[in-house]
Amino acid sequence: MPKPTKGARLGGSPAHQRLLLANLATQLFEHGRITTTEAKARRVRPLAEKLITKAKRGDLHNRRQVLRVIRDKSVVHELFTEIAPRYANRPGGYTRITKIGPRRGDNAPMAVIELVQEPLAASTGAAPAAPAEQAEEKTEEKADLAKAEETAAAESADEAKADAKEAADEAKDAEGDAK
Repeated sequence: MPKPTKGARLGGSPAHQRLLLANLATQLFEHGRITTTEAKARRVRPLAEKLITKAKRGDLHNRRQVLRVIRDKSVVHELFTEIAPRYANRPGGYTRITKIGPRRGDNAPMAVIELVQEPLAASTGAAPAAPAEQAEEKTEEKADLAKAEETAAAESADEAKADAKEAADEAKDAEGDAK
């Protein structure tokens, strides 16, 4: 049996909350960004991301599941044809919440929730590296740099030895010529 979400409902009954979140998600997909309270933005984010994931699959079953939440067929069409292909190689994180300060009338904390427009950091189609992998890459780069510095130092030491040997040979030749 599904358990209700913890905390206060957004404005009343479970049915009202479900419809309110469906309307927020519809407006988000229609306009790309909406301004709402922080609480509503945090509650609509998982719903919107799940709907985008279903739209990425693109089959009839998922379209009907999305239509259960978003009743506007034109918005569902836009979600499946325009929004979902944009996130084809993004594994999640389709939305961004930005806090914008309190509302003038009642001082409620406001936020903007928007669909992410930027491509992934690694636009080669690969998933972004995990922080541990990034740290490992940095240590490898540091090790490579240290090896390069060691080889450069060894080469310069070899050159210095060769120069000293040449100088010593020239000094012996000069002594031999002087005798």
